[in-house]
Amino acid sequence: MGKKAKKDEKAGGTTASPGAGDAAAKAKMKSKEYEKEMRRLQGELVSLQDWVVTTGAKVCIVFEGLDSAGKGGTIRRITERTSPRVFKHIALPTPSEREKSQMYVQRYMAHFPSAGEVAIFDRSWYNRAGVEPVMGYCTPEQTEKFLAMTPLVEKAMVDNGIILLKYWLNVSVEEQTRRLANRITDPVKTWKLSPTDLKSYNRHYDYCRARDAMLAATDTAWAPWFVVDNDDKKRGRLNIISHLLSQIPYTAPAAVEIKMPRKPTPRGYVQPDETRNHIPTPF
Repeated sequence: MGKKAKKDEKAGGTTASPGAGDAAAKAKMKSKEYEKEMRRLQGELVSLQDWVVTTGAKVCIVFEGLDSAGKGGTIRRITERTSPRVFKHIALPTPSEREKSQMYVQRYMAHFPSAGEVAIFDRSWYNRAGVEPVMGYCTPEQTEKFLAMTPLVEKAMVDNGIILLKYWLNVSVEEQTRRLANRITDPVKTWKLSPTDLKSYNRHYDYCRARDAMLAATDTAWAPWFVVDNDDKKRGRLNIISHLLSQIPYTAPAAVEIKMPRKPTPRGYVQPDETRNHIPTPF
């Protein structure tokens, strides 16, 4: 690593990932190119869906990262053209008092995939390694126990046939600042803001330190972490979907010819002259 790279890494408090410099140097992707490639990848996701249902495969995908890193948008593009009965988006709320009394991972286990399902976690059990210790919601001892236990839990998942993929989405301070400011001023995005998001903003580097400890403890041969530089959301989404497709040994189903059935005939049915409760038609 050169002197400048070392200096930048030290100043940023983050670990550079392979290709980060190349990605930063690329111009923003044009929307037309992005949508064309996304449509192709979404077609592959439909093929993956057919394979999962046919084979009874169990897939669990975990998305973690700083606030506004792009987790939700990536998941929306993954699930946009797939069935919600197969691709299940899981974003759990704050635990109830009952759930707080349970073994920590217990409430997440209820959402692990069954045969023929893809469970996508928008934040996960790794809250105990990130937001909770940074925001003071758990003790250092609880986080330490979690980091020691998690590789064993994930080994049990994999040994029971679950394909487990874990993604950490990186975002720079500058881009995080821009995205949060946009959420504050855009009325259709303010719902994305939570009190925790705003409180945690100036703890960016505390999150980076927590991330580094989490990766060191839970990046295993059976459940590795994959890091994504996601300042450019378009490229990030395409890269993530391409990668997850490459990690699952699916095969496209055989082409089936589908014919349009004959147009229905009234068979004596007559539409009534008046139907109540029609909605207004201003458009």
